[in-house]
Parts: sequence; structure tokens; C-alpha cells
Amino acid sequence: QTVLLLLDTRFSDIELREEEGIPTEEFLESCYAIVPVLDKLGPTVFAPVKMDFVGNIKKINQKFITNKEEFDTLQKIVLHEVNAGVAQVRNSATEALLWLKRGLKFLKGFLTEVKNGEKNIQTAL
Repeated sequence: QTVLLLLDTRFSDIELREEEGIPTEEFLESCYAIVPVLDKLGPTVFAPVKMDFVGNIKKINQKFITNKEEFDTLQKIVLHEVNAGVAQVRNSATEALLWLKRGLKFLKGFLTEVKNGEKNIQTAL
């Protein structure tokens, strides 16, 4: 619980842009801020989760840095890839975002179990 208080960048601080959606840079910063938390939770148990997490963040970031102005929101990245017909291609930013969302959902579920008093990591997982 105290580990989470150390996070400088939080998803709850991200300001949603009315028509455009979630700002890419702030979202990626919030995702990167979670990586050290995974180490604190269990460097061995969470190693595969961390690898997957970081890999997906990097894929989205690689797309973002090709044109920071055009891809300033996650929605713009996804729409661009959908229109280009590459959204479902392996290693696309869209696919990475899907898996990153799944990873975040998994992590939230795990932390909820721990918060609710589960002491056994395997059971919480």
C-alpha cells in the first residue's frame, strides 16, 4: 500500500481531452511509473508480467515518437492503425495497447485481492 503512495505519475491525474481522448505521453508516463511497483511486489513472481508490460509500453512509445503531434492521444494512434489496416498486425501499437490494458486489469485485480486481506500471493494471483 505504501509503495503506491510513492508514485509521482498517476492515471487519475491524466486529463481526458474532450474529443480527442487519452493523452499518449501522460498515459505512458503513468504506465512506466508502475514498473518499479512490480519489482516491489515480487521480482521473481512478477518478472513475466513486467517483461510483457514494459514491452507493450515500448511498442506504443515507438509509435508515439514517430510523430508526437499526430499521435498525441491513444485514440489517434489506434485510428491511424485501423485506417492503415495494421491495427491487428502483430506488434502494432493497437495490439500493444490491448495487452497493456489486460495487464493493468490483471494488476488491479491482484492488488484488490491483497487490499482485501489476501496474504497468499498465489491465491491473489
